[in-house]
Amino acid sequence: MQAVRFHEFGSSDVLRLEDVERPVPGTGQVLVRVAATSFNPVDDHIRAGVMAEMLPITLPYVPGIDLSGTVAELGADVTGLEVGDRVVAMLPLDSAGGAAEYVLAPAESLAPAPRTIELVDAAALPLTGLAAWQTAFELAELKPGQTVLINGAGGAVGSLVVQLAVDAGAHVTAVDAPQHADRLRGYGADRVVDPLDLDAGPAAVGGPFQVVVNHVRVSPEELAQLTDYVADGGAAASTAGPIPEDTARGVRSASLWVRSDGAQLAALVAKVDAGKLRVHVAAHRPLAELAAVHEDAGAGRLLGKTVVLAP
Repeated sequence: MQAVRFHEFGSSDVLRLEDVERPVPGTGQVLVRVAATSFNPVDDHIRAGVMAEMLPITLPYVPGIDLSGTVAELGADVTGLEVGDRVVAMLPLDSAGGAAEYVLAPAESLAPAPRTIELVDAAALPLTGLAAWQTAFELAELKPGQTVLINGAGGAVGSLVVQLAVDAGAHVTAVDAPQHADRLRGYGADRVVDPLDLDAGPAAVGGPFQVVVNHVRVSPEELAQLTDYVADGGAAASTAGPIPEDTARGVRSASLWVRSDGAQLAALVAKVDAGKLRVHVAAHRPLAELAAVHEDAGAGRLLGKTVVLAP
């Protein structure tokens, strides 16, 4: 089978399309015929070696944390799945493997694929969906009726946080560049505003807010300014660096380290099929172009969520 691998850390040039042996599922594993994976910024960080200390991996490594595909073979002790089932998963970061024709996945990471979207587009859901769910409901503990500011709302994770927050009954102010405004309004955001002038203060955008969610890479000083946007007793959650707490005002803060969770992913799939969650895919690229996808991401040329199609 074909797979993209890297044998050493480095730039996108280390990614090579190679012929490798088809893996065999062990106990608790499922062999999946890959329909697609997708690019996530963490893929770039893993390939470059930035995360080598906190996330040891074995080389050669097949990138691609997201997975959509069809069950090809079951390992021992796997129940509840059958050959031919359409599935999605977030693969373990330390082993990944989605950028291939076949991949081994832990059975507990798999969820039924959405029925209402194309199987290849379903590869855009797992990591970003789980990141959105865990940020909104585990870190921020978002509740119905709360006011929430989502900074970087037009991105892959932010777009899903907006939709989950709206579905949960929160009042959403979405912050991003004007080109995302119509889409964010379509998701049900109450207000859509241009990127924050942090010096203007929370009142300029209708704050402070009971919940602030940040997806924008900014300086530590700017992260500290975001604390002022959180109302007394409120919560801040971030996927892009820690927002400082303010214990005097009862403001707590948490940062995300996303984890695979098949049950949460199944709940996200159910929302997709119920029309409550839309997956936005900006581009489809073939597996042979994965190195170019990484290069485009590093140069700021990716316009949105990119799905990578298996051969």
